[in-house]
Amino acid sequence: MVIYEVGAIVNPELCKSYERFMTEEHIPDLMETGCFSEVSFETCAIGEYQVRYAANTTEDLETYLRDHAPSLRSEFAARFPYGVTVSRNEWMILKRFETV
Repeated sequence: MVIYEVGAIVNPELCKSYERFMTEEHIPDLMETGCFSEVSFETCAIGEYQVRYAANTTEDLETYLRDHAPSLRSEFAARFPYGVTVSRNEWMILKRFETV
């Protein structure tokens, strides 16, 4: 499994519209690509967010990045031309631990 993590620092006055856009449009659009099996949308403080997209394989993530990311990123940039700073990371899960 591969985790594609997108962090965002959002100006406080944009937080409500950012949260609405992410939960009602952007994340559902990403899930419709079929490249990810689950998503979590998280915050730790006002204006600090992360989205963790789980892809079953590296190929699924590569498909997303090649075929879907450019248009979805353009839509995001058009909606938030300022006030949101984004970072992206790819994480490989080495081992999962679960309770029995």
